[in-house]
This record gives sequence, structure tokens and C-alpha cells, in this order.
Amino acid sequence: MTKSITTATGRVAELSGETIKKVLSNSGLTEKEAEVYILLAKHDVRKGTEIARLLRKDKAQVFRILRRLQAKGFVEATLDFPTRFTIVPFENVIDAIVKAKQEEVAFIKETKKDLLDYMSKKRQAAPLEKFVVIKGNRRIYAKISQIIKDTKQQLSVAITVADLLRGDRFGILDDAFNHPLKTQIQFRFLTEISKQNLNALKVLMDNAPKSCFNLKARNPELGLSLFPRMIARDNEEVIFFTTPKTDSTGKNDVCLWTNCKTLLRTFTGVFEDLWHNSIDLKTKLAEIEKGKLTAHMGITANAKTTEKEYEKMLRTAEKEIVMMTFAKNLISFWQGTSPLKERVEQGVSVKIMAPITIENFEAAMHLSEFCEVRHVAVGQMGTTIVDGKHLFQFQMPSTATGRQTASSPFKAKFYTDDLEYVSKVNARLDHLWRNARAPSAIMLESITQLPTAGTSAHPDVAYTHGQDSPDSPYRKLVFPIKRKPRSITEKAVLAKISNAKKHIVKNPQKEKAVLYGKQAIAVIHPPSYLNLPEMMIQVFTFNDKSSFGTENWLRVFLQVETPKGKGFKPVVHIQNQPLKMNLATAVVAGTPLAEGLQVFKEDEFQIQAHGNILFAGWTKSIQLLSGKYTLPPCCLLFEGYGEIKPGVIRISSPNGFEEKWEYNGLEAFVTFFHPSSKYSGPGTDGRLARELVITGYPPAIKHAKQRGA
Repeated sequence: MTKSITTATGRVAELSGETIKKVLSNSGLTEKEAEVYILLAKHDVRKGTEIARLLRKDKAQVFRILRRLQAKGFVEATLDFPTRFTIVPFENVIDAIVKAKQEEVAFIKETKKDLLDYMSKKRQAAPLEKFVVIKGNRRIYAKISQIIKDTKQQLSVAITVADLLRGDRFGILDDAFNHPLKTQIQFRFLTEISKQNLNALKVLMDNAPKSCFNLKARNPELGLSLFPRMIARDNEEVIFFTTPKTDSTGKNDVCLWTNCKTLLRTFTGVFEDLWHNSIDLKTKLAEIEKGKLTAHMGITANAKTTEKEYEKMLRTAEKEIVMMTFAKNLISFWQGTSPLKERVEQGVSVKIMAPITIENFEAAMHLSEFCEVRHVAVGQMGTTIVDGKHLFQFQMPSTATGRQTASSPFKAKFYTDDLEYVSKVNARLDHLWRNARAPSAIMLESITQLPTAGTSAHPDVAYTHGQDSPDSPYRKLVFPIKRKPRSITEKAVLAKISNAKKHIVKNPQKEKAVLYGKQAIAVIHPPSYLNLPEMMIQVFTFNDKSSFGTENWLRVFLQVETPKGKGFKPVVHIQNQPLKMNLATAVVAGTPLAEGLQVFKEDEFQIQAHGNILFAGWTKSIQLLSGKYTLPPCCLLFEGYGEIKPGVIRISSPNGFEEKWEYNGLEAFVTFFHPSSKYSGPGTDGRLARELVITGYPPAIKHAKQRGA
């Protein structure tokens, strides 16, 4: 099989098709550029529109290819109008390639030593920053063991006692205890201790060297959650678990390792924050063994007595009430007979920290009218301090099923008026308060849902408006959404996922595509000092049954002024697969988002999803709006909560594409790990589609469906 290439001088060269393609590829042409060059060689001189018609390609795309071929010296343009194009003689191309390769080889030979020296220094000075996924206990603890052995100055560890016991079986404690630099290294260890793991932890602690070993161990106080579980060393590398710590076996654990300096600063900052809000582990061990917090602290057995004493103390407040409580208690404080409003009217300052959710958002807004309310991801304990003198602590009931739920706050009670102890806890609460976020009325629900009459609190802030006319300039900025909650069942979505068969698509511009996976979206309210506008970040992960195989996507929307007021404009789409034709590139073709298509390698962009948890991170900076803003390497954690809310969404693209999303959704808490700020968002800021099926309909198929074809 041969192909004829007619050169500009009229000669015909008989070469095999593969040889031609290989030569053109070696000369730096892409597959599409080579296709245009070969066609033009066969048809001599042609107009750009004629080339597009012969190749059955978009005219704008062909003209872009012709301009690139001109710049590379493969195609010449005539001076007449309309412009016609012809190829540079093929023998000239071959001569130029041969000459360039000869000069390249000669140059490499001359500079071989300098190049090797330079690359060696480059590797030492700036190692490639990346993500590596590690699965399975054996591989995970082998990596942790290597991290410990490589430590020279400081090792910071935040893991559960169960993790530590598993690690001990793999010898990681021996690696630490027998480290040749153990007298110089500062070992810092954070873990959550309870009555259930007390004995196991004591055995591990007893095995530690009694001297020549610089170990500091602490327990997070105030019931703070130990996340992320991680091991970091010398500001050089960190490994952290992306799986929930509720799996006691650890069989399905997944870890991400990175040496990205920006992310290292992020996670060490999180560790320092936890370390600051913790107490010495030996002190905590002693408290639990004695059955009380300290000698000066009382434990009340009667819930009704405690409740009366608690409310009595609140009513006697003269200066300040600071509390960290559970989500449902906000509703109780608003609807019940709490004395908080009464005390505020008497000049008392009231500060409340609690998880803010869809369910308690209205209560939080009403409470904010007379006191300060901020979101905080509370763990297992509630704390109230009155006038800096009296401290109450309440344990979340063990039957509670998530951070957003709790029954009575008066269980497992502790009270103390020891001023030294109260002062220390008060300082930790103040630190949490300064880093907590006030709930924003610009929440995800109000942005992504179509407003109904009388319910839109912020009509000037929107993501979509389905009622806009097709030619509205606002429609060119955003993709209209039609949402139908509960128009599908949870079981139906699960069945579509489990029974999925791969529907291979060669051309999504003409064929229906189906994707299976998960999706999460968050609205982020960055602190002003980050120099970033309000934004939304959306991530997708698709499995191998999808039309285009496994893929990860990330999209960033920035709040900008639009003809309709403030709106969220999609400005960048990132994926970990080449920019070949897939559903994403087809849907955004011809829209502003098409200019923001980018490819990150798998070790630069990762998404890991496990049940109601989804983690996404990237190690490269993302340029937004042509460099006006920069999003540095960051991580996002979504923690789904509450009941499953199945539904169907239809999204229309300005270029005529339509997507149908069938999903099982959850509200989600969002944590945005930014190098300069750990943004912990309320449950109104995120949503997780735990199961998702996306069907993409190109314009031709969509119109046929509308006609009933």
C-alpha cells in the first residue's frame, strides 16, 4: 500500500503511508497537521474552505492548522484573494529534517558532559513535585517505614491508635525507636485516646525508649477531629490517608504521598493547628484512668440536674458566653427557651461555634441577629465557658450518626471552676474562633437551584437562570440547569451503575456518550488576603465503564459581573487525560470555557473517593482569567452527610449540547486546604453526588428527541 505525494515542483514520490506519517511526526507535526499536509500535497493548491470540506472538519480548526504549518515552514500561502495554500516541496522538508537532526546530534555530543552535570544538579535542587497513590497495608506501611528512616530533623505523625497498632506489626515503631539519629530528631505524635484504646496505647508507650528519645505525644482537645491522618518529615514529604478512619481493619486504606512544597506547608499548617489545640498525652491518660478529667473537676450523673445547673449558669453570665456545640443545638437555642437572647439584651457577649448545615442554617441566621455564630467542624465534645470562670463539657452521644446530629447536650457531663484549667481551654476556644467562618448567605443551594417566587434571598447572585432566552449574553457565561429532585430513586441510580456496560464513543459530536462515577461541588468564600474572588470548584471522577474510560476532571468557576448581576463563570477545565475528543471538550466547544482547557498528569492531579468521602488535590498552580488570579497547589475534602437525595439534572450548553445527570446526592462539609488558609466550610457549601450517571446528547440527537424521532 503506497500513497502519492505530489510536490510543489510536480514530482511524485512513491512512499508508504506509514513512512510519510513517521517522517512528518519526526519533524514535529501533530496527527491533524500531517493529515492536512498530506491532503494538500495530493490536491496541489487549495483554498482553506476547500480543505475543510475535503477533510470534513470545522473551517476555523483547519485555518488554525494551516497557520501552524506556515509557521513551521511546511505550507506557503499565495498572494491572491481568497488566499490559497500549497505545500513546501517534500524533498526540501526531508533535507531540512536531516540537517536539523545532524546539527542536534552534533550539539548533544559537544555538550554531553555539561548537560549531564546540569541535569544532575537540577534533580538535586528541584525534584519533580507529584502525587503518588499507595494502596494496601503492606505498601502503605513500607512507605511510612522509609519516611521514618529518611527523617533527619522532625517527624510529625497524626494517626489513630488502630493505625499505630497496624503499623507496629509492620515494624514502623522499631524503625523510630532504633533510628540512628533518634537523639537529634524531634518526634511529634498526635492521636485520639479513649477508654477503649487506653490499654493498647499504654503498651505501645511503655515500649518506647525511656531515654535518648525525643518524643512528644498529645491528644486533640475539645473533641476535635483528627484529620487528615498523616505522617510528614523534615518539610520534605508527607503521606496522608484519604480513606475514612471508621474502617477498623484498614484493609481498604488508600494513601497519597507528595513532595509538593506548597502542599507540605498546607498539611504541616493543619498539623500545627491540631498540635496547638491539644494536651499532653500522659496527662490525658491519667485523667481517663482516674475516671475524671482532673481532681478539681466534677462529674454529674443526672441529666436533668446538669441541664438546670447549666441554664442557671448561663442566666448568671455578666460578660461573655463562649460555646462550641452540636448542629441540632442551634435549632434548640432558637426555638426553645434558651436564655441567650436575654443575656445579650443585658450586655453579655455570646459567641457560638457549631457545624452549620442545610437543616440548621435558618436557625443560625436568626441567632446571628443578636449573637455571633460561626461554623466549626466539631468532633465529639461540646464546650461552654461562662465569664472565663465556669466550664461545662458535654460528650456527643455514641448513638449519633454523624457530625450534623446530636440529641441532648447533657450527657457525660463535666464541670470545673478551676481558673487555670478554664483559662487554658478558653485560649483554645479563642484560637478556634479566630479561624472559624461565619456562615455566608451565598450558599451553594441558592446558587445552583432555580429560584422560586419569594424564596430567593439573593437574586443578584446566581449560577444559572433557566428562563433566559437562548441568545442572552448571560447564557454564554453560564450553563442553564433544570433540576428535578426525587424524579428517580436511589435504587434506580445504583442499578444503572452496577449494570453498566461500556458504551464506546468515537465521535461525541454525533454520538450519545455515557459516563459513570462521582461528582462534588463546593462554593468557597476565600479570605480577602488570598486575593481570590468567590469561587466554585467542581470535581468529577469516572470509572472504566464510561464511554471514554477512567477520567478525572476539575472545573473552577469565578464570581464575575454579568448582564444579570453577579454570576459564576466557568473559567478553567482540567483533566488527567489528553485533550482528545471526549464529552468535556465536546460540551464546551465554542464556549468561553474552551479557552481554559488544560491537561494535568496523573501525578499532578488526583481524586480519591470512598463512600461518602471524596478527596481532590493538585500539585500545579492553576492560572485563572489569563493570569489575573492564581490558584496554587491545594486540596479539597468533601464529607457527605444526611439522607440521600436522588434526582435528575439537565444542563444545556450554549453550543447545543445537553447533559442528563442522574445522581444520588448528599449535602457535604467542605475543607479547602490552601497554603495560606485552611478553609473549613459549612454543610451549606458543598454537595456530593455519591453515584452519578451522565448521558451526553449532541445537538443532532437532542433535536431528534425533541421532534419525537
